[in-house]
Amino acid sequence: MTNLFTSYRLGGLTLPNRLVMAPMTRVRAAAGGLATPSMAAYYAQRATAGLIVSEGVQPSAIGQSNPGTPGLHTDEQTAAWRPVTDAVHASGGRIFAQLMHGGRVSHPDTIGTLPVGPSAVAAVGEVFTPTGPQPAPTPRALETAEIPEHARSYGDAARRAVDAGFDGVELHGANGYLISQFLSSNANLRTDGYGGSVVNRIRFAVEAVAATVEAVGADRTGIRLSPGATFWGVREDDVPELYAALLTELAALSPAYVHLEATADEEVLTALRRAWPATLIMNPVLPMGPKQTGRDDADHWLALGADLISFGRGFIANPDLVERLRVGLPLAPVDEATYYQGGDAGYLTYSSHQYAA
Repeated sequence: MTNLFTSYRLGGLTLPNRLVMAPMTRVRAAAGGLATPSMAAYYAQRATAGLIVSEGVQPSAIGQSNPGTPGLHTDEQTAAWRPVTDAVHASGGRIFAQLMHGGRVSHPDTIGTLPVGPSAVAAVGEVFTPTGPQPAPTPRALETAEIPEHARSYGDAARRAVDAGFDGVELHGANGYLISQFLSSNANLRTDGYGGSVVNRIRFAVEAVAATVEAVGADRTGIRLSPGATFWGVREDDVPELYAALLTELAALSPAYVHLEATADEEVLTALRRAWPATLIMNPVLPMGPKQTGRDDADHWLALGADLISFGRGFIANPDLVERLRVGLPLAPVDEATYYQGGDAGYLTYSSHQYAA
């Protein structure tokens, strides 16, 4: 019988369980977008997960969304990640890098230039900058001729990820960042081949996945999606049609998995499960919502056909989350104040369950 603790074959990897550590921004990178020894320790502590998906990693300088995030677009960044992947592998784990191009969700104070997006439409809300939150600026709309290079940036970063020892990559196609902006009905107002119709709005996502598959192979490529989500003010008016069309195009490229967030009704999500012929990772609760994923949520989605279940906040405070769920131990609470503050407090200071002597 399938449960969270049975093994699973994902591409060329055998996962010992079906728990995935979801990607979570922690802004602990050093200057220049370099991974650090603390990051190596953090991920190694959580290596009992069937699969770790790293925090969002910018595939280009202009793709950086937040200060303090790591990159995979320079030789120095690539080298800095090798101790991280070595530490995870030495601890028996497997790790994919999440490639995250922020698009319009950025600021000139962070990247030194105006952010880019499908159209000159600002995100809703304040973005993080080196001097604190500021209103999201109106991005520069990409010229048609520029768009392919941004799609290729995912493939270029994927090559660096594999060189750095990652087992694969996940494209961040969710939560209002660049791929999501192209999918959107209101962030993408283009009238060329990348905007308007469903066929045109999915084009950038498909080209980004195709570039990544070409760079590192389908078995090492996944994508995360948030159907119907409204992060950073994006809107999608035609969710079932949009995502059915996208999954059809992606299926022809045979990526290792699709990673769905619970941002639409269960009826929509289960229809997408039926439409997707390969591995589905399900994040069962709304990211950053009031509820954390629990064992009941995981079991529910496994019964609905998900293959793997991703847990976010549970892994922050419980490096031994797999064991705690396996034997029914209580979960430690997470300190939200330490999510983005930097340093090792609230990062390396959570411990595994201590059994009484």
